Amino acid sequence: MRGAKSAKWVAGAIVIALAATACGGGDSDSGDDMKAGKADPNGILTAQLGEPQNPLQPANAKESQGSRVLKTIFSGLVDYEPGTGELKNINAESVTPNDDSSVWTVKLKPGWKFHDGTPVTASSYVDSWNWSANVKNNQTNSSWFQDIKGYADVHPEKGDPKADKMSGLKVVDENTFTISLTSSVSYFAYKLGYDVWAPLPESFFKDPKAAGEKPIGNGPYKFVSWDHKKLIKVRKFEDYTGPNKAKNGGIDFKNYTTADAAYSDLRSDNLDWIEQVPTTALTSYKDDLGDRAIDAEYSAVQSIVPAFYTDQFKDIDPKVIQGLSMAIDRDTITKTVLHGTRSPADSYVARGVLGYKAGSLGDITKFDPAAAKKLIEEGGGVPGNKISIQFNADQDHKPWVDAVCNSIRKSTGVECTGDSKPDFQADLNARDNKQVKSMYRGGWVLDYPVNSNFMRDLYGTTAAGNTSGYSNKEFDALAAEADKAPTLEETVKMYQDAEQLLKADMPAIPLWFYKNNSGQSRNVFGKIVYGQDGDPIFTEVQVKSKK
Repeated sequence: MRGAKSAKWVAGAIVIALAATACGGGDSDSGDDMKAGKADPNGILTAQLGEPQNPLQPANAKESQGSRVLKTIFSGLVDYEPGTGELKNINAESVTPNDDSSVWTVKLKPGWKFHDGTPVTASSYVDSWNWSANVKNNQTNSSWFQDIKGYADVHPEKGDPKADKMSGLKVVDENTFTISLTSSVSYFAYKLGYDVWAPLPESFFKDPKAAGEKPIGNGPYKFVSWDHKKLIKVRKFEDYTGPNKAKNGGIDFKNYTTADAAYSDLRSDNLDWIEQVPTTALTSYKDDLGDRAIDAEYSAVQSIVPAFYTDQFKDIDPKVIQGLSMAIDRDTITKTVLHGTRSPADSYVARGVLGYKAGSLGDITKFDPAAAKKLIEEGGGVPGNKISIQFNADQDHKPWVDAVCNSIRKSTGVECTGDSKPDFQADLNARDNKQVKSMYRGGWVLDYPVNSNFMRDLYGTTAAGNTSGYSNKEFDALAAEADKAPTLEETVKMYQDAEQLLKADMPAIPLWFYKNNSGQSRNVFGKIVYGQDGDPIFTEVQVKSKK
C-alpha cells in the first residue's frame, strides 16, 4: 500500500485488467471540451498530497503519500503496464532468473543519469540496497530485502550488524549485477517494481538525512522543494532517457487537511487532481464534474486491524474477531453511507491481483448478527466489551467508521467508537510506535500484482507492513514454501491455500474493495490515465495551454 500507496498503506494478462473509465453523470464537461485547445508540454499539474510520514528515501515509505512523490523522482528496474499489470523494463535492459529462480541477473540500460549528472550504475543499486537493508539506517521497508543472502548479517534481529554488505549482491560490471536469494522466489522480478528497489547516487551516502529532505533521483521528475505540510514541488527532468518521459512540466503536490477543502479547490480549478471525493459529495460529484469524474475499481482493500500487542487482543480467540466481522453489514454500508463507491470484500486479496479468489473467506464476511453474537460468546467475549477504530481525519473516514461501529453495537452489544488522528502521518506513527488502543483502519494497495503482496507483506511476522503485532509461525512457513515453488502459478496456488489459514486466524477484518472516486480540473487536457494502484500515471497527464 505500496500498497499501496505503491503497495502500501493507502490514506485512498497475468492479472485481470481493471479499466479506469470515467462515469460522467452530468453536462459540466464533455470529452470534446476536455480536448479543446492544446496541451502545454511545460504546464504544471497540481495534485493533492498528505504529508509523507518519513524523509523521501526509497526504502522509507510504506504509505501512499511518500510513495506518490518517490515514484516521480526515482525510476526503478521495472514497472507494470496500466490495465494489465504485465512487467515492463524501465532502467533494466533485462532481469533474468536461473533455472530455479534463486539467482537473478540484472543488466541495466547504459547511459542513465541521476539528476546531479552522475551515472546510474550497478553499484548505484547494490549500494542502495545494502544501505537500506542495514538495521542501523532504520528504514521502514528494510524487510523487503530479506530474500537476499546475507540480509541477516546486515539486519540481525538483535544487536549490531555483522557486515555492511549482503553477500547475495555482486557487481559484475558497470551495468550488470547479480542477486542471490536465500531460496527460490518465482515472482521476484515482480517485487522489483516497488519504490524500495530504487538506486541511489553516491552523494546520498555522504548525508542520508539531507538527501531525504532534498532527494536526488533518476526518474522523470527532479525534486525542487518541500515546504512541510504545505507543498512539494517536482519538475520535469529534461535529460531523462527512460521510456516514461513526462508530458507536463512538473507537479505541485499540495497538502490539504480535509477532503472537502481539496474537493472545493478542484471544482474551482485551483487543484487539478484529488485523491478521493469526500463522502459529502459522493452523490453529486458526477453531476458536478461530468466527464471529469472518475469511478473505477483498483487493487486495494479496506480493513480494520486488531492491535495484537494490546492487552485486549494479545490472547484473543479468533472466533471473537470472526464474530465482529459477521456483525458488519457491508452491503448496506457500501450502498448507503458510501453510495455504491465500494464493493464488499470477500477475500484478503484485492480484485485484479493474480490469485484473487472470489468468496475465499466464505461466511466470515457475510452479515449474520445471530452467528456474530454466538461466535463472540464462544470465543470468551470482547475484553472490556468495547473496541475503538483508529483512523486519519484528513480523509473522510469518519462516516463509515461510525456506520461500522453502529452495526457492531446493534448486532452484538459490543460498544464501538472511532479514534480520530489529525492526519495520515499521525495515524501511521501511532501504528509504528505501537500506540493503537484497540483496532485501526487498514487500507492496503498493491505494490506488485501477485497475491503474496496482500498476505506475506502484511501478515508475515517480519513484514514491514505488519504493524499489528500479528505472528503465526505456521503461516510464515506456508509463505516460505510458496515462495520456493518452481513456478509462479504454483506459488499463487499455495498462497490461496495459506489464505484459508488466515481465514481461521483473523489477523484483520476485510471490509470492502476500493474504487477510485476522483476527478480532474478543467486545466487537464484529455482524460487522466490511472494505474492499478489507483494513482494517475503522472507522466502521461497533460496540462492545457493557457495561450
